[in-house]
Amino acid sequence: MPSSTAIDPAILRALDLDASSKISTHGGSGFASTFRITTPSTSVFIKTSGSSGAATMFEGEHVSLNAIHAAVPSLCPKSFAWGKLDKGGYFLATEFLDLGGGRRGESSGTKGRSGMSLAHKLATLHATPAPVPDGYQTPQFGFPVQTCCGDTPQSNNYTSSWADFFAHHRLLAILERGERNNGPDAELRKAVERTVTEVIPRLLADGHLGGKQGITPVVVHGDLWSGNKGKGCFVGRGQTGSVAEDSKAGTVEDVVFDPSACYAHSEYELGIMNMFGGFGASFFNEYHAILPKTEPQSEYADRVALYESYHHLNHWAIFGGGYKSGVMGILRGLLRKYGDNVQ
Repeated sequence: MPSSTAIDPAILRALDLDASSKISTHGGSGFASTFRITTPSTSVFIKTSGSSGAATMFEGEHVSLNAIHAAVPSLCPKSFAWGKLDKGGYFLATEFLDLGGGRRGESSGTKGRSGMSLAHKLATLHATPAPVPDGYQTPQFGFPVQTCCGDTPQSNNYTSSWADFFAHHRLLAILERGERNNGPDAELRKAVERTVTEVIPRLLADGHLGGKQGITPVVVHGDLWSGNKGKGCFVGRGQTGSVAEDSKAGTVEDVVFDPSACYAHSEYELGIMNMFGGFGASFFNEYHAILPKTEPQSEYADRVALYESYHHLNHWAIFGGGYKSGVMGILRGLLRKYGDNVQ
């Protein structure tokens, strides 16, 4: 636990802070140590880690947060910096999100200063075209950097085809990682490979998904389960006065955090949301009133199930064990409906 004077010099330089700033432990994370830096004018949230994958994880989260923030600023904290610590390891520095702050007496249905619910914000994010990457003429599926879903590094190389991106950079890539971690699994491999060659061309093919217009890449959070959403206020954002006053007076917003973003089909987001629940019928009714289901709408539930299968595979890759049954149940159902043996 650092003392009030133990801020690593790399963080001080990155944030242009002086050594009088105070740091204290705050909260917890499965992959990092977490802290709060307090100055007379603001607070900053800090993650640090010495793990081998910390650089990839923190760079991915930094770029992910700022991609979401650029489209819907009230949805997530802005990231200020990430980098290598002078004393070893890496850090990420973001706006401080006070998940216990805000005006007393605000109800769970409050839409905050933005006037937008979580469903409204997410639909707005998913209706905003992704930026055109440097060197390209049109938006692409992918992301500027690798990201991590849990502790799984994800390749995000750009491609113009969503079907190709999801097949190769999600399903086949996580199958390979899972087999490296858990050993070969012929049954699971056959199901995933058949899904790639038989189901994805039926559901996600260019010219089919989205009709003649196709789909436009949008920024997705990428790991939006119920544990990565909440209600809180951004300390110091658009406020004046002391940090204590800002935290007390701040308006509670529906927010998300810990993203693993990419430029994707909007419905890709719904896979993990469906896997763990926490988003009820009223949420989706409001969401789809703003952003309708992609055509063909008759295949919506099957697309969401296909996207959910990636997260079951990722959990199998990380934890092994019972997550295989969840993958197999989804893929068998899709293969019965869309596989080559279907008449």
